[in-house]
Amino acid sequence: MTELEVLRVFCGPDGAGGNLLGVVRDGASVPGAAGRAALAAELGFSETVFLDDAHRGTVDIHTPSVRLPFAGHPLVGLAWLLRSLGQPPRTLRPAAGEVAVRFEEDVVWVHGRAEWVTARTTRRYASVAEVDALPAPPPGEGWLYAWAWQDEAAGVVRARAFPRRGDAVVEDEATGAAALLLTHELGRPLDIRQGTGSRILTRPYPDGTIAIGGRVRPDRR
Repeated sequence: MTELEVLRVFCGPDGAGGNLLGVVRDGASVPGAAGRAALAAELGFSETVFLDDAHRGTVDIHTPSVRLPFAGHPLVGLAWLLRSLGQPPRTLRPAAGEVAVRFEEDVVWVHGRAEWVTARTTRRYASVAEVDALPAPPPGEGWLYAWAWQDEAAGVVRARAFPRRGDAVVEDEATGAAALLLTHELGRPLDIRQGTGSRILTRPYPDGTIAIGGRVRPDRR
């Protein structure tokens, strides 16, 4: 039997928001790509992550319709879960490469690279109100990260994310990879307020990596 943990990743400081994540700690219980794809589609979360080797931190990430080489919210969520079990990882290994992990009190940080992010478009809007008024999804094709400055001097961004890939995920509540890409494009740390109440923190580093940070809570439904 497959045991599943469900988390909310990138919660606000008050515990609100957060993107649902399915975690299969025993990846061997779902050994094949077809079975993993079917489980991710059945769950319908933005992503489901399979832990294949707890010692090495080897993971496999699936959306309801595609396998991803890298994604932020599954790695942040899994790192938080392993720490809560007394096994805090220093490194996780999705298909894209080695991901360094750090913990700062209740914020979990993972490091990624812009070239690991699958094709998506960031689009700046003139105001927070314009972003909030967008339908879900907006007309058009392809992955869209819609954003506007909420406080440019402070690096605070309002964002919404629309995968537009034809599966059940119409809008992503919180998206680490898109936040990483936007940080790469703007070249500065960001404090992103996304979805209905989620918060994503980012920091670029001189080695070309970008850290994505956030808070995690277990989902009690």
